[in-house]
Amino acid sequence: MATYKELVQQIEKLQQQAEDLRKKELQDVIAEVKTKIQQYGLSASDLGLSGGKSKSSSAKGTVKPKYKNPVTGDTWTGRGRAPKWVVEAEAAGKRRESFLI
Repeated sequence: MATYKELVQQIEKLQQQAEDLRKKELQDVIAEVKTKIQQYGLSASDLGLSGGKSKSSSAKGTVKPKYKNPVTGDTWTGRGRAPKWVVEAEAAGKRRESFLI
């Protein structure tokens, strides 16, 4: 029967083997994922990635659109830079309120 110390050494050896195997498999998985991303032309947003934002900001949820383009159906939350269709409509004399949902 193995002693406690021998078992701890075996555990450490197995953990190192598992980590080495994980690293090897990880390289294969990353290569496969990159191939699929290129094959299907996927973006970070298609994959549900936040594009570098912290998890806390994505945990807040999405903001409902506030404005809608009646011609194209495009929407805008009213946050950040106004989309081109809003800027052009305002330049043509329309009021932003006319696009409220």
